[in-house]
Amino acid sequence: MQAQVQNKFKRYPEHITPLLLQIRTLVFAIAEAQDLGAVEESLKWGEPSYSVKKGSTVRFDWKPKYPEQYYLFFNCKTKLVDTFRELHSDVLQFEGNRAIVLSIHDPLPITAISQCIELSLKYKSIKHLPLLGA
Repeated sequence: MQAQVQNKFKRYPEHITPLLLQIRTLVFAIAEAQDLGAVEESLKWGEPSYSVKKGSTVRFDWKPKYPEQYYLFFNCKTKLVDTFRELHSDVLQFEGNRAIVLSIHDPLPITAISQCIELSLKYKSIKHLPLLGA
């Protein structure tokens, strides 16, 4: 983990860090399982950010202004969140066309989140498909 990303994780409240590390672990596991190449980890807009060569960036964060929630962010100029809404509106909550909103009190819906992360990491090669090929 890059020093700047590691420092960001150290600044999260103790009860938030494991939630975000679980998402980070999913990103790396999905990229490896799908043979998507190296994952670039950095901070963008002060948030942990993950991308692969043929994908769209996945970011996540927790904000003190909304202490009961944390977020997965996606490029708002893509069809990603619209597709996620179509596929998982029964399980996930959304903010506009850029974010999935998660509650710190609920277990992570791993199946839905994993599919969303996978679609984002594959975006450039599937963006022409209906529902991104899901």
